[in-house]
Amino acid sequence: MDPELIGDCVHCGFCLPACPTYVLWGEEMDSPRGRIHLMAQHVEGTPLTSEMAGHFDACLGCMACVTACPSGVRYDRLIEQTRAEVERVHVRDPQERAIRGLVFSLFPYPRRLRLLRLPMRLTGPLRGFLERVHPSLGAMAALAPEPGPRSRLPRLVKARGPRRASVGMLLGCVQREFFPQVNAATARVLAMEGCDVVIPPGQGCCGALSVHSGREDQAVRLAKRTIRTFERAGVDTVVVNAAGCGSSMKEYADLLEAEPEWARRASRIRTVDLAEWLAELGPVARRHPLPLTVAYHDACHLAHAQGIRRQPRDLLAAIPGLTLRELPEPEICCGSAGTYNIFQPRAAAELGDRKAAGLAGIEADLLVSANPGCTLQIASAMRRRGGRVRVAHTAQVLDASLRGVGL
Repeated sequence: MDPELIGDCVHCGFCLPACPTYVLWGEEMDSPRGRIHLMAQHVEGTPLTSEMAGHFDACLGCMACVTACPSGVRYDRLIEQTRAEVERVHVRDPQERAIRGLVFSLFPYPRRLRLLRLPMRLTGPLRGFLERVHPSLGAMAALAPEPGPRSRLPRLVKARGPRRASVGMLLGCVQREFFPQVNAATARVLAMEGCDVVIPPGQGCCGALSVHSGREDQAVRLAKRTIRTFERAGVDTVVVNAAGCGSSMKEYADLLEAEPEWARRASRIRTVDLAEWLAELGPVARRHPLPLTVAYHDACHLAHAQGIRRQPRDLLAAIPGLTLRELPEPEICCGSAGTYNIFQPRAAAELGDRKAAGLAGIEADLLVSANPGCTLQIASAMRRRGGRVRVAHTAQVLDASLRGVGL
């Protein structure tokens, strides 16, 4: 925990209404200001107690406070440093250690996650039993999507028409195994906009889930593997279609700052979000009409961590016939937050229900988001309400318009 970063906080309170857990509970220690106070206490010598660790665990890491802070406090760096400290010195109870060990031995490894797809869905009828065993197991069962067909992508998807750029593409873990259709749509959209799309084989996890949960050693190992993968592929720009992955990859140099050579290698690869890249590139492919009303959901690691809000909205609004609507409380997290909805299922459910209620209050044919976790979270919350919602990624909407097909 960096004392200088802690000292930047002037305790003004602008972060309070932006913080989801403070909005839910109104507890000072479950606000960014309160958590920074606890960080300062620990730096000054107070032992990291179970109660203190609980307040840090309750943080979603959504970074809404970073957007709201007038003093430029780097809460994003602070909470990642703090979580790494929690993992180093705090002894969790055996059941919690077992659950965390299970999650981090499965989710960052696509091949293992692939084996989990069908069993996760089959556990749906056993959700009540699993919740009694451990709330996190029940949460995983509730979040599991319907297993669909796998989609294999070639190593290279050639540009259609004149080539305007050559980019790498990250497949991700959850995106690859639970939403392969999103990756397929992403590759087609990039190709139709004039990009050669290089998709290196053997890709693994980028490390986002690990770094956001304080598992620094695992995050560093996965980051290095990702850097090597795209170096070997010969690309210097990597397009990412999952907000949490893009946010973490953009901060590889910070993660690897203790190893200057790796930090330099990280800085030579430019990471861009799909919407960010398409807006920068400019459209050339024809948009066909899509007569849809779309509700757009801001993924926190896109809007707050990367500052990308306008680009996806502009891309959607440029589609003929499409009506774009805003969800209430767009700045408040849906409760997904990487693994938060697994490790903190009750708080996550409250936030998901809040988001689902807002969605139910507007008439939309489709919910669009740029992060697989958000998609799973809001769809699960809608099911709890007894309803369903069609969900899609920005890439899928663009793909349907460019190809002139229904969605």
